[in-house]
Amino acid sequence: MKINSLAKLGGVALVTGLILAGCGSKSSQGTKKQEVSWMTPSAISTMDTSKMIDLYSAQVANGTNEGLLRMAKDNKVDPGVANSYNVSKDGKTWTFNLRHSKWNDGTPVTAKDFVYAWQRTVKPKTASQYAYIFANIKNAAKINAGKMSPSKLGVKADGDYKFVVTLDQPQSYFKFMVTQPEFFPQNSKTVAKYGSDYGTNSTKNSYNGPFILKGWSGTNDTWKLVKNSKYWDAKKVKLDQVNFQAVKTPSTSLNSFNSGKLDFTTLSGTLAANNKNNKDYVVFPQASTTYMEFNTKKIPALRNVNIRKAMGLAIDKKQMVNKVMQGGDIAPKGFVPASMAKHNGKDFADQAYVKAGTDYNLKEAKALFAKGLKQVGKKSLSLTLMGADDDDTKRATEFVQSQLTKLPGLKITNSNIPFKSKLTKMENQQFDIGLSAWIADYPDPSNFLDLMTSNNSYNDGKWSNKQYDALIKKSESTDANNETARWNDMVQAEKILMNQQGLVPLYQQGQAALLKGSVKGVQAFTTSPQYDWSKAYVK
Repeated sequence: MKINSLAKLGGVALVTGLILAGCGSKSSQGTKKQEVSWMTPSAISTMDTSKMIDLYSAQVANGTNEGLLRMAKDNKVDPGVANSYNVSKDGKTWTFNLRHSKWNDGTPVTAKDFVYAWQRTVKPKTASQYAYIFANIKNAAKINAGKMSPSKLGVKADGDYKFVVTLDQPQSYFKFMVTQPEFFPQNSKTVAKYGSDYGTNSTKNSYNGPFILKGWSGTNDTWKLVKNSKYWDAKKVKLDQVNFQAVKTPSTSLNSFNSGKLDFTTLSGTLAANNKNNKDYVVFPQASTTYMEFNTKKIPALRNVNIRKAMGLAIDKKQMVNKVMQGGDIAPKGFVPASMAKHNGKDFADQAYVKAGTDYNLKEAKALFAKGLKQVGKKSLSLTLMGADDDDTKRATEFVQSQLTKLPGLKITNSNIPFKSKLTKMENQQFDIGLSAWIADYPDPSNFLDLMTSNNSYNDGKWSNKQYDALIKKSESTDANNETARWNDMVQAEKILMNQQGLVPLYQQGQAALLKGSVKGVQAFTTSPQYDWSKAYVK
């Protein structure tokens, strides 16, 4: 899932759960107030799960809505709307048995709500950027391409409380996928009522999760989650409220934390370095990669592999994480983060490692850049580096700019704009070079590697390689039921991506933070939007 560089908590975390802090204030009855205040680096962009693409909106959606299953510790799943499920022997048919849960208005959540939501997401008119993640469901690709009716999608309601999904190929990690917001149910009556305004503020939506979203106008920086009395497991939800505040500037957030207005704050740069001895200081590793994309569609020179390789080799990633970011980040081994996925005890990042794809070698970089310029018939190159406008990203773009301008003949101008605007511009190829970040939605290398296939909507730079595409396709078709063969396909694909420098991994994210108080039980599981506020409480 796309994030800006400040969104460093809650992805495929390399921890299975964490204790988060709360204010611990007392009510007039003398008991601890069941309320916490939480910082997020950016405001919500939408609550329409068919159109949701960013981490912050998804984190909120995970508290207000619920899918078939919920993430649990140790890469396992817990029941959600489905209280049980079974998979056919060939791995292609998944049957989910639904409990009698309700929307916040008291009407039942049924299998038809899942059928409606999934069909709506893959419908071309919806223009969902996450439609590709449904591709393995029968007929999804044809429907999304406008070649088949959405009614032909491989999903059906067998009565009100049995939901059946038919896949084209076995997909062992499908259980993780259905925990994600894009697979949540939708209330068709609510969508019809609000039309294009659906999900644009807190009132124009329906909620079936532990909490209800309140106070979000569609543009403001504060909102709250309030306990949903209609939630099927409401008796076990102890928190009454979670207060959110979007704060772009880490120093502002730290001041609010120190004054008791926030119970959690992220740290970066010198703030992280200065607080390492604080008793509340913690670092959470993430399965998230910040990387540099090249617009090969708009800029012919960036189609030259030597120019791309030169830029990758010119950036000292170790210096970037140790001297510039300083927030718990680590130098990358590749696009797929280390320690996220393993096969036969071997880490994917180690097996797919290409030294030249993440190395620093300025001498070689200069030689390659000169060679590339000659090949494209240019003596110099002027490019704009685009990133979000938060402090972390500004610091990152400034460092990258300083590194790239060491290449003779290369001029880099930085453009830092609001995160939402940056997403839009990059989606429309209105950039030269862009800083992006991806945090895993599910613990499988495909979640990263699929992004760089030629026709993927998240491949903003439109890098394309036929052999890469073929390997990814093979891993998801003929080798889908052969775990070792599938793994090897993906390893080869990543090596091609790094050897061709289709993108430049800059760092694997970690999150330095301060936690205080006594609220326990909030857990961050293996997928990006997964905070489980339903189990939190103030001790």
